Amino acid sequence: MIRYNLVCVAGHDFESWFRDADAFDKASAAHAVSCPECGTTEVVKAMMAPSVATARKREAAAMKVAAPDPRQVAMREMVRQLRQHVTENADYVGDKFAEEARKIHYEEVEARGIYGEASPEEARALMEEGVEFLPLPNLPEDGN
Repeated sequence: MIRYNLVCVAGHDFESWFRDADAFDKASAAHAVSCPECGTTEVVKAMMAPSVATARKREAAAMKVAAPDPRQVAMREMVRQLRQHVTENADYVGDKFAEEARKIHYEEVEARGIYGEASPEEARALMEEGVEFLPLPNLPEDGN
C-alpha cells in the first residue's frame, strides 16, 4: 500500500491510499479519485517529502494512537442510520431492482420504497429514462 498526498484544482489537500503507484494512475485516469471537500475529480499528487523510518520515529508511532475524527464518526453513524431506515422500510428486490424501479416509474405497480442491486449498465439506463433512484452508500466494514 502507498499513501499519496493529493491536491485538487481548487487547492484542497487530502490523502488517500492505493495498492501501488499504477493503481493511483489508473484511478486518476478513470476520474475515480475525487476531492472529499468539493467533489472534483481533477486531482494530482502533491509534493511529498520522503519518509525515513528511524528508531525514534518507530517508537513515537508505536506510542501514538490516533483518535478518530469526530466528523467521520458522525458521518458513518448517519450512513448506518440511513441504511437501517431503508432496509426496515423498503422492499428488497435483489437483482430485479432496475425492473421494479421501471414498473414504479411507469406506474405499472403501486409506488413503494425498494432497494436492491443494479449493474452499472442498468443504472445508466435508468438515469437515461429519467427513473429517479439513489445508491445506498457503503459502510467501511462493507469492504471487509
